[in-house]
Amino acid sequence: MVINTLTSNTPGLAPDTNAHGARARDAAAATAVKHPRVLSIAGSDPSGGAGIQADIKSISAHAGYAMAAVTALTAQNTRGVSGVHFPPAEFLGSQLDSVAADITIDAVKIGMLGSAEVMITVADWLVRTRPPVVVLDPVMVATSGDALMAPEAHSALVGLLGHVDLVTPNIPELAALLGEPEAQSWPEAVDQGRALAAAHQLTVLVKGGHLPGDQSPDALVAPDGTVHEFSAARIDTANTHGTGCSLSAAVATLQVKTGDWESSVRQAKAWLSRALETSGELQVGGGAGPVNHLHALWETAAPGLDAFSRGLWADTAPQLEAILDLDFIKELAAGTLQRNHFAYYLAQDALYLGAYARVLARASAIAPTETEQKFWAAGAQNCLEVEMELHRDWLRHYPLDSSQGPVTKHYVDHLQAVAFSGSYGEVVAAVLPCFWLYAEVGRILHADYQLMSGDHPYGTWLQTYADEAFAQATQTAIAITDAAARRGSTLERGRMKAAFAHSAQFEVDFFAAAHQALPPHEIAIGD
Repeated sequence: MVINTLTSNTPGLAPDTNAHGARARDAAAATAVKHPRVLSIAGSDPSGGAGIQADIKSISAHAGYAMAAVTALTAQNTRGVSGVHFPPAEFLGSQLDSVAADITIDAVKIGMLGSAEVMITVADWLVRTRPPVVVLDPVMVATSGDALMAPEAHSALVGLLGHVDLVTPNIPELAALLGEPEAQSWPEAVDQGRALAAAHQLTVLVKGGHLPGDQSPDALVAPDGTVHEFSAARIDTANTHGTGCSLSAAVATLQVKTGDWESSVRQAKAWLSRALETSGELQVGGGAGPVNHLHALWETAAPGLDAFSRGLWADTAPQLEAILDLDFIKELAAGTLQRNHFAYYLAQDALYLGAYARVLARASAIAPTETEQKFWAAGAQNCLEVEMELHRDWLRHYPLDSSQGPVTKHYVDHLQAVAFSGSYGEVVAAVLPCFWLYAEVGRILHADYQLMSGDHPYGTWLQTYADEAFAQATQTAIAITDAAARRGSTLERGRMKAAFAHSAQFEVDFFAAAHQALPPHEIAIGD
């Protein structure tokens, strides 16, 4: 095939047959890194929507430390590219060597390279440094349709595939890498992905956004031909500038944490979907605008939040991370959670809700305003009627010991102690994690579920996480907590923080306890 000829005949880009194995071993050791150090090797976009600017935002959005080595300077905006300047390849090499000499690099994302000389420089550096994770976004054409790579550089780009772990081409780029006509259907695109993966023994993320239809499919193709498909509804927006850059940078960062390409891609796609959905809020440019890279940050630290609640949320980051890393949460999202574990969680949650309703009623009784009294009273009623009925519906065919578990008891004891001995501010702070953490975990799980295809044993449960009423109630609870903090003394705010922190940790323990071993039952949930 043309691929093999280009690979073997490109000077300085002979494939390193051991590179993938070495990087895979190193990647496994890198998964413990809390803030992955990710280097973007790409061009600069002065409008901020693509290139290294998009990569830095994407890496930061996923708790990575972003670095950048600039391969090209462009004159562009959301309407198009008007000029490209390439600094000397030797200077790029100096950038790369300087970073590597001082900083441990957990992952590399490669974007626009532009010339064969630059590609050879990058390839030689990869051979010498062997980063654990290398993702290549083969940037050839901008979203606006402008060419970003000289034709003679294509063969050098194909040769670079021997030094990367994952390549993320769209339909035109996939065809160019193979030297074949563009795929006209999704099955044809997946077949081309298999051919590219097999030829270079690397993983290929085939992006189907260029194909028509109301779905935007992607496929992760392993070197052995195994395919994992992802599908999401196409989002009606013109703000698609830099989507390829953003997705690949997110995947590179997540891969350091997960060590699993499928999980990394699934999480990155969920994040990008929301970034596209909220892109209109930015109001940037008159052409193909950028995606909203930092939507999660801005949604949780919106203008309506005070410094007090922002501080609470920042302090809760370890608890949120711990919850998302639990086997119970991962298996629930994947649909592989054992039925008895899920049933135990439901039963304990039902017991918890009864006590939680009493604490909300207590908050209503001591609230300083009629509005807040009504809010907490409505929350208590919802726990007893709507939530309890939902739990009973799922558990009605599941014979299970309904005695209160130790974690449930400790959590309830904590809430009740605060409710009947603490101030109003302490009470609302103590109940807030059950709103806020639960809403955030639910949002993430529901986003993951939307990307899945086929039957999911807990699908109807995950769909409940999309409840807009609960999301709004969470924002109200945050605002009430901020108001209580403003009224309180420094001493009371300290007690509010302590009450919130204890409840946040109990949320982690509650989810973790649900994964304890119980005798399995053969009766399906929700029949």
